[in-house]
Amino acid sequence: MEKYLVPIMLFISSILMAFAWLGHVKFRNRSFLAALTTSWLLVLPEYLLNVSAIRWGIGTFQPSEMAAMNLCTGVVCIALVSKFFLGEKLTPSKIIGFILMAVSVVLVVL
Repeated sequence: MEKYLVPIMLFISSILMAFAWLGHVKFRNRSFLAALTTSWLLVLPEYLLNVSAIRWGIGTFQPSEMAAMNLCTGVVCIALVSKFFLGEKLTPSKIIGFILMAVSVVLVVL
């Protein structure tokens, strides 16, 4: 069960963190305090998911494997939020870079 649940939890955690990092940029007309508060409200469940996934995953995955999954999903989620929420153009070189990151995680986890 952990084999599948841990990566899913890390991915959801990364989505929340990507919105915490970048989501407020879309609402630049709002105050800094509103952006800060919203970001922190997203970070709390993100942190709970992240720490829970890593603690639960020990034994099924090595710490370095989970760190690789966490970093890769973080970067991919930043790209997804940037593209679909903020409307950023993803260039072919960025897409290739994200694919190479995913390949690197597969190599670390194997």
